[in-house]
Amino acid sequence: MGRIDTLVERYKRYIALPWQKHLSGAQRVIFVVYDKTDEKRLRVRKELFEMVTKEAGHGWIECDLTKVFAQWMADTEYRDSYFESPEDLELKLEPDFLEHVAERVRDVLTAPEADKNAVVSIYGVASLFGFVRVSELMEAIELDIRGRVVVFFPGEYENSNYRLMDARDGWNYLAVPITLHEDQGVYAV
Repeated sequence: MGRIDTLVERYKRYIALPWQKHLSGAQRVIFVVYDKTDEKRLRVRKELFEMVTKEAGHGWIECDLTKVFAQWMADTEYRDSYFESPEDLELKLEPDFLEHVAERVRDVLTAPEADKNAVVSIYGVASLFGFVRVSELMEAIELDIRGRVVVFFPGEYENSNYRLMDARDGWNYLAVPITLHEDQGVYAV
């Protein structure tokens, strides 16, 4: 069985469990953690995650963040000056871009079909690398999560810490990890 198939099988076992109702937003998040070199393979096969989610009786809504930075930058009034002097972009990135990404995700989370029985899948988070910390995004949206959120996470999970793209300092988060390694995460087996 391939790595993506293994992740699908582990996700399937978890998503089919009865959902607890009184969890905080942070506890309603599932991180499917995979090697960054598997990004294309995962995207080609992500419909398998949708299929097993629907088989378990839940809705599936997608939120693609792949192009969010390019779209935000294209809409930024002073974008040309930022290309001339990229260090100035840092001042705008911190508050504005995080809020832009969070608002994009909130739009999906608060859509009528994203009810308490639905899974919102977020992918393309690698495109946030260097611009926004995924932990900050999760904190910004956690109050809007009604059902479950599955984040496709290219990176590592070790000792209860997540590291995006294997490069950034990790953070400890309440999300449920779905991993390839049996010794990691509660739901890895």
